[in-house]
Amino acid sequence: MFFASDNTGPAHPEVMAALGRANEGFATPYGGDTLTAAVQARLREVFEAPRAAVYLVATGTAANALALSVLGQPWQTVFCAPHAHIQEDECNAPEFYSGGAKLTLVEGEDRIGAEALSRAIAAEQTRGVHGPQRGPVSITQATERGTVYSLAEIEAIGAVTQAHGLPLHMDGARFANALATLGCSPAEMTWKRGVDALSFGATKNGCLGVEAVILFDPAHAWEFELRRKRGAHLFSKHRYLAAQMMGYLDGDLWRRSGARANANCARLAEGLRDISGVGIAFEPQANIIFCTFARALHRRLHEAGAQYNIWDGDLDGDDPDAPLTARLVCDWSISHAEIDRFLDVLRG
Repeated sequence: MFFASDNTGPAHPEVMAALGRANEGFATPYGGDTLTAAVQARLREVFEAPRAAVYLVATGTAANALALSVLGQPWQTVFCAPHAHIQEDECNAPEFYSGGAKLTLVEGEDRIGAEALSRAIAAEQTRGVHGPQRGPVSITQATERGTVYSLAEIEAIGAVTQAHGLPLHMDGARFANALATLGCSPAEMTWKRGVDALSFGATKNGCLGVEAVILFDPAHAWEFELRRKRGAHLFSKHRYLAAQMMGYLDGDLWRRSGARANANCARLAEGLRDISGVGIAFEPQANIIFCTFARALHRRLHEAGAQYNIWDGDLDGDDPDAPLTARLVCDWSISHAEIDRFLDVLRG
């Protein structure tokens, strides 16, 4: 019963098989191999973006931080949601890789709205040389709370950024999950709605460790290459990043895995709604559920071997009836049996 994170599950067998196929003979290092070129071409095809610059890195933090570093300047600020991954979980990596650009939190929680973004942008660059200048906007799709921006919401945000001449970045660590929810094409969820750069996630959805940075404006390509090398994120044996990504893309594995994770989450959510005393905090739209129930029930689950994160409160507190919030994350590999066992233990 492993619901701690979609980072905790195994790599998909199809990805492992792709790695095995790549592990033969010799290949040009540092991304000069034919497999990397094939992956870049495939991603351009998937996103209907023949001019896009495509690069692979090993982590989501590197993807976000390096992408933002070429979209903004050290004296600018990056606009994002208060619960964005770049704000809460990246140890100031965007600030570090950009050379000092700060983050400005837009009113909201996991998502930001176009009107709130407009107000935040208007409030900056009012002190001339003494204050931060307006810089990139970053949104997370799907969000840290398992919600999803609609296409209309992304388009509205894109219109605001374009009106101010600012680039729009999308943190797509769970891009496949959001795409499965919306049922649209990758292009419709990105550049057709005003997104200039995407961190295309794979690690959380079946890979060992690879993400793609897709710059829909190739003008930033050379600078990205320099920053990636200088930031120690250019792999020597780069073909092993490319092999993972190719295995992820072949046969639409990435779409299948994202849809399966979402379906697992929907099964879990349906069962939770039928249990008295369990409240779901946010309507699950992808593969993450935040739900609240009594401390005693949390203890029962942990004693039965369930693994997940308690988002607020302390499992060891005195009051057994005190409500604690759980964060439950489903990946592609969780079985229906595990989900049903979790629900059975919770029911008692």
